Amino acid sequence: MKYSIDQNRLQQFGSIEFIARQVVEGFITGLHKSPFHGFSVEFAEHRLYNTGESTKHIDWKLYGRTDKLFVKRYEEETNLRCYLVIDNSSSMYFPMKGNVSIDNPNKITFSVYAAAAIMQMMKRQRDAVGLNVFSDTLELATPVKSNTVHHKYIYTEMEKLLEPIGKNVHRKTFATDSLHLIAEKIHKRSLVILFSDMFETHSDKEELFSALQHLKHNKHEVVLFHITDKNKEEKFDYKNRPYRFIDMESGDELKLNPNDVKEQYRQKVSEFFHELKLRCGYYHIDFVEADINQGFEQILTPYLLKRQKLF
Repeated sequence: MKYSIDQNRLQQFGSIEFIARQVVEGFITGLHKSPFHGFSVEFAEHRLYNTGESTKHIDWKLYGRTDKLFVKRYEEETNLRCYLVIDNSSSMYFPMKGNVSIDNPNKITFSVYAAAAIMQMMKRQRDAVGLNVFSDTLELATPVKSNTVHHKYIYTEMEKLLEPIGKNVHRKTFATDSLHLIAEKIHKRSLVILFSDMFETHSDKEELFSALQHLKHNKHEVVLFHITDKNKEEKFDYKNRPYRFIDMESGDELKLNPNDVKEQYRQKVSEFFHELKLRCGYYHIDFVEADINQGFEQILTPYLLKRQKLF
């Protein structure tokens, strides 16, 4: 899905907040044409009627428009605590290109706009949100709040993540340590939404999986959006000619023809991604494959479904 942004209007708002609002409005409009039709606009104020409960709070006007039964939701039913967690390591700035935008994102740009769009949906539902950012350390950990000043602060911090990373900056992924720290800081039952490519450089796979499991303590709900450039990182889709590959987190270089290692590479990556998905299933973590070239519906639809299940 492509987004046409009015640059003149963009100057009047914080760019992330403005674009996120456009993304969400486009998504909600699209729901009218999907199987979700009936709560596309009203999902913030209504929930589906459960057979057997009292009918006195059914919204009959909404039933007349949608032919589905919805119950009016009250203030105490709409509050959710949500932690957005963004991986800011150097590998998230892949692919390196000079014209990064919402229509041509790298992994960090896609993650930031996806997180901002989810925050827009939470604002509509009066949910409380916090932001955590990590790379080789836990760079940011905000409290969870629902007021406008707090939202502006988070948008400002997200804007910083869109700044291009220098060629000589190598922030490694220490997801294991950071996820353990985040898990220790969350005391009340919450929804944790993680955006990461999960390319851990610090510890072995078992330690990484243990850190993911730690996020589930205290009965938190966890969604992992596994951010990839599917063509480049999974399919290894390069032309048949020599390339110079540079490890973004260490600076190490390797010259080779991709076709010489393509099958071995694809097998190793497939095995890791498959094991990650299996472990998430075992830990009851929602695992969502998120290709940066496939738009934001793949992010917002799973979030919407998850939130509906929580109420």
